[in-house]
Amino acid sequence: MKNVLAILVLIFCATGLYAQDKAEIKWYSFEEATALNQEDSKMLIVDVYTDWCGWCKKMDKETFTDAKVIEYINANFYAVKLDAENNKKTFQFRGNEYTEESMARSMRVSSYPNFVIIDAAMENITQLPGYRTADVFLKDLDATIQRFSN
Repeated sequence: MKNVLAILVLIFCATGLYAQDKAEIKWYSFEEATALNQEDSKMLIVDVYTDWCGWCKKMDKETFTDAKVIEYINANFYAVKLDAENNKKTFQFRGNEYTEESMARSMRVSSYPNFVIIDAAMENITQLPGYRTADVFLKDLDATIQRFSN
């Protein structure tokens, strides 16, 4: 019985350590990402979502937990989550005040999920609307970088 208990404790500890070391996308607020972009220029990927969007939750659960997607986004983008219905908190961008809701409207997002790609000069360059599996999302992100990189 002691051996079984010891094995169970080891399995539990190992599982806990694995969960702690699991890679995740580093999500920033819009203002954090723009500040980081001034220090080290990268494109931004803005995940425009709503709380009621089932496809947004599916992206979070399946696509954004894929190891290759995590690695690719963290290496090539500053990732931002933007709630298209949040009008509580305000932030400054290019001399104007926005909420997440008003920023989503100014980006002309009308469906969810929607991924707005902003270049290092802070210009919206394209949108990738709709749910995507990890493989398709990686292809689309890579094609976007290839198309818009110097």
